Amino acid sequence: MPAWPAPERGVSDKTHYDIAVVGAGYVGMPHAHTFAEAGKKVVLIDLLQDVVDRINRGESHIPDVPSEALKPLVDDGRISATTDFAAVADADAVVIAVPTPLSPQREPDVSYIERAARDIAPHLRKGHLVVLESTTYPGTTRDVLRPLLEEGSGLEAGDGFHLAYAPERVDPGRTDYTTKTTPKVVGGVDEASTEAAAELYSAAVDEVVRVSSPEAAELTKLLENIFRSVNIALVNELARLCGRMQIDVWEVIDAAATKPFGFMSFKPGPGLGGHCIPIDPFYLTWKAREYDFTTEFIELAGKVNQSMPYYCRSLISQALNHGAGKSLAGSKILIVGVSYKPDIGDMRESPALKIIELIRNAGADVSYHDPHVPELGELGLRSVELDPAAHDAVVIVTDHTSIDYERLAEEASVVVDFRNATRRPRSDKVWKL
Repeated sequence: MPAWPAPERGVSDKTHYDIAVVGAGYVGMPHAHTFAEAGKKVVLIDLLQDVVDRINRGESHIPDVPSEALKPLVDDGRISATTDFAAVADADAVVIAVPTPLSPQREPDVSYIERAARDIAPHLRKGHLVVLESTTYPGTTRDVLRPLLEEGSGLEAGDGFHLAYAPERVDPGRTDYTTKTTPKVVGGVDEASTEAAAELYSAAVDEVVRVSSPEAAELTKLLENIFRSVNIALVNELARLCGRMQIDVWEVIDAAATKPFGFMSFKPGPGLGGHCIPIDPFYLTWKAREYDFTTEFIELAGKVNQSMPYYCRSLISQALNHGAGKSLAGSKILIVGVSYKPDIGDMRESPALKIIELIRNAGADVSYHDPHVPELGELGLRSVELDPAAHDAVVIVTDHTSIDYERLAEEASVVVDFRNATRRPRSDKVWKL
């Protein structure tokens, strides 16, 4: 039993869940799996019926939780799924893990959080714990989520129910740091809420870090990703300068990384991808305007990183021109690796999509090879066999470890290597950032 006051019993005498996780995506599924592995009974609530049906058959749609890990937990009743938010009433705690995208105007879209709050609120009971995990700007838990929960439930946060923020730190495809082994930051609207959230996660996560407020926890998550965005922008800018100075940026970075203190190695690339780094910094730049403050480092980093696909298009054009005497128009280009990071099939915000669009618009005949992404339906493309010699240029966008880059470099007429995967010096045949 939790140390905080136990919630009043739910509407059903037959069903009880320790935790309801709202959102069965890249964040919700790993959390449900981690809690269930710790012996908790979890219900996943999702709006998509086909996702719910698959989960209840023990079939996972999230690579970090393979079906062979999910099915035993479904079979013994530790994980189930539903589209019915009434299940909230039968749970002791509610974890919200819904998307928080940017609008076309690069402003935060918290509509998924708002909808989740409205759907949860009628089923809240006195003593409930609600934790928001979705990445967002400081103040969302207190100023957006709290009033919607209070209005819809008739309960007051901190008195009627506990409310906290605990940022997700899921890195898809990573095995050395998982939901269980990555420290969990928690901050509640009052001390009791912080302790309730800390106790919830302590049952499944190795380390819990308490902070003074949900705002501090919200900003912690943004800082983590802004740190990466700014440093990646720095090496991206350095790579462009090194190209003009005819210095190998990869050699410089590797040499600097030998310093055992005061330096952290970041690698340049064709642009940012994934569910966090390309998006999260803009939550803070938007919020800062409320305080008449301009986050210049963050915005400059965003500008540099967003420009990289355009620079990559230019580099491909130069490589074809100087290495093969051809222009982009009419050339056959093979993109190797289209997911946003190695060895997974996650396409969210992948810079490969923008690069394909840009070189297609320049008249290139584009195909791609990716063992983790069988098709790009929105672009009308399917992964082809890796045949470097059949193309005018091969462009390495994502460096999957299963690919033999030495053979690729031998067979290709021209290679444009955005990841230093070939480990070859720059030449008329091999072009690099």
